[in-house]
Amino acid sequence: MSTGIHPDSTWAPLYGAQTALAMDNFPSRGRTFGDFPPLVHGYAQVKLAAARANQALGVLDAQRCDAIVKACQEILDGEHTRQFPTALVHGGGGTTANMNVNEVIAARAGELAGAAVHPNDHVNASQSTNDSYPTAMALALLSQVDAPVAALNRLADALESKAAEFDTTRRLGRTCLQDAVTLTAGDTHRAQAAAVRRTAGVLQAATDALTTVPIGATAVGTGIGAPAHFAERCAEELARLTGRPISASENPYDSLAHFDPYAHIASAGARAAITMAKIAADIRLLSSGPQGGFGELTIPAVQAGSSIMPAKVNPVIPEYVMQLSYRVRGSAHTVECAVAAGELELNVMEPVILDALSTIFDDLAAAATTFTERCVLGLTWNGPHRERNLAGALDRWVEMAATRGYESATAELRAGGSDGGTAR
Repeated sequence: MSTGIHPDSTWAPLYGAQTALAMDNFPSRGRTFGDFPPLVHGYAQVKLAAARANQALGVLDAQRCDAIVKACQEILDGEHTRQFPTALVHGGGGTTANMNVNEVIAARAGELAGAAVHPNDHVNASQSTNDSYPTAMALALLSQVDAPVAALNRLADALESKAAEFDTTRRLGRTCLQDAVTLTAGDTHRAQAAAVRRTAGVLQAATDALTTVPIGATAVGTGIGAPAHFAERCAEELARLTGRPISASENPYDSLAHFDPYAHIASAGARAAITMAKIAADIRLLSSGPQGGFGELTIPAVQAGSSIMPAKVNPVIPEYVMQLSYRVRGSAHTVECAVAAGELELNVMEPVILDALSTIFDDLAAAATTFTERCVLGLTWNGPHRERNLAGALDRWVEMAATRGYESATAELRAGGSDGGTAR
């Protein structure tokens, strides 16, 4: 339980010299470490697990271990949120974040223990930034992915409900934006739901790969400075703390040098965004007009569409989804560049990878949630041109070609046989 000794209302700095230097070296132009609670919590879990492993292995005495654990628990309970002012994106492969955490925990643990607790010798015992940062990063992303995956699945559910609602409503299909054969709106929405649900599964699976963490790898994967079995004990404790199947990497050299799993997550996020954007663009096109466009379905009028043209309604929600997809793809490219920038034994571009992936997750969750609640659930296939457009369907002529030949059907159609080929 939280002790309440250092709530924000009586805030005083707990961080030390290394944090202060980093604040000067990396003036934040974006989010700070403290602005991203998943990383703060992930790092607190790493330090808590490390303290318990270190005590079990004789590296840390019980008094200091207990104090470190209590300080970490306070952070997990939401205290000390202002103690992490360093820039989220910074140089040095995460050392700034690691030392910010070490200093805050050491200062608070010293108060609790009534004894000196050193940020490096005690809080950082058996660890390096090389292994603690990517471990905390993995825990942060594992906790954050739940929101976009759930939002994508809710969007798929909404599309499936629309498929059931309009299961027998026929519409004109198109290929190359030209008239084709008919299908039902139910067919369309079921296909959309399948695509969205598939991307949610891919994103979840890609992120689940992060349950294998490099804790215990210490400097460049050697494990130097950590006792035997530290990695396994720490991973076991992290599994208990997070409720996830956390395990230590079997090849720590690989886990520090090669960050392709993060590129895979970014690609999965971009795939989900592209799929949503395609569906949004289709809905935008099918609702266009309503008189001068396709005019087949109607989307909710969530706000005025023009400051000068009365009663105009714009597809603002599909456009929002499309724009967020562009940003997701840009963030995914940032991750790809940063993953490729790893050198020799270590990738030090982790902060920008984390920032970009976090942005991807936030944008996916926002896009899917807004798309579901403010567009998909309220759309109807009552546009003024749906029935009229069915007259251009080629169902009859495709069936004729199958029995009398393609050339014969083409000749009859061109001779003026387009008298309503809809399969009814």
